[in-house]
Amino acid sequence: MKNIAVLMGGYSSEWQISLKSGEVIARNLDRSKYVVYPVHILKDGWYHVDSHNKRHPIDKNDFSITIDDSHITFDCIYNTVHGNPGEDGILQAYFELLHLPQTSCNSYVSAVTFNKRDCIAVLKPWGIHTGKHIYLNKGADYNINDIVKRMGLPFFVKANRSGSSFGVSKVYEASQLDQAIADAFAVDDEIIIESFLDGIEVSVGVYQIGDDVIALPPTEIVSENDFFDYEAKYLGKSQEITPARISDRLTLAVQEQSKRIYSILKCKGIARADFIFHEGTPHFIEINTTPGMSEESIIPQQITATNHKLTDVLTLIIEDTLKNHAS
Repeated sequence: MKNIAVLMGGYSSEWQISLKSGEVIARNLDRSKYVVYPVHILKDGWYHVDSHNKRHPIDKNDFSITIDDSHITFDCIYNTVHGNPGEDGILQAYFELLHLPQTSCNSYVSAVTFNKRDCIAVLKPWGIHTGKHIYLNKGADYNINDIVKRMGLPFFVKANRSGSSFGVSKVYEASQLDQAIADAFAVDDEIIIESFLDGIEVSVGVYQIGDDVIALPPTEIVSENDFFDYEAKYLGKSQEITPARISDRLTLAVQEQSKRIYSILKCKGIARADFIFHEGTPHFIEINTTPGMSEESIIPQQITATNHKLTDVLTLIIEDTLKNHAS
């Protein structure tokens, strides 16, 4: 039996969503193969929470715990921490220093993919279609009329390093831009202004086992709100239709594009790439390398649509992680 630490929480506004993701992962790991230890990574401390809701602090020297005088170390880390420090490379670098196998991307890839601006910059030379973008750092001057002229209305203003649609606004009029920028800067000190692409929005889960990169069935996202915001994602104000209502040709196109992006970026574990089909071509929006895995999340829906069990996919990912770490 291998000891698996399931990490959840984080320091960002997504920490509560991450707790839900971690609970789903912990509940679905194969108990005949693994001893599962839920671990909360929070600002008030790192600790394992046992079945009696008792906290056991993590020793950060070697990422271990002590329970009833028994020193417990971990064979593998399953990372479901959204945002900082679990999606931006910080925890990954820590585990690399400790030589502990973990299921998410390495520290460099995590840092690049978490930064929307840098990720787009890496992918563009590979011919990946995206929208138009303008970038701003906090404190920099900007000209509203110039931005409107370059982007056209409407457009999006986003926090550059965030998820779950925190710090995202859709701007319809020039008069809304100052407030949208202020809202984004409240989340991150870098923002990205992105052109609006009219078309079907889809999301594709991808993972790799051995040399095989596997794309899950695309999910079509139909939001009751202006866009796929927090309410649409987590409070039921959207339809998430799996498989997406698109042709076989478009399904294959977006799956192949997702696998290509996953491979170009050298991702690891489960990732989820988001696209807009604009004028018949999938345009890349962003990739999440520790995507939501809660009951409301897209990836579990997609795995169910393949007639596979989440438990079996998680086992494949953990065993592949252990194999690659040993080689």
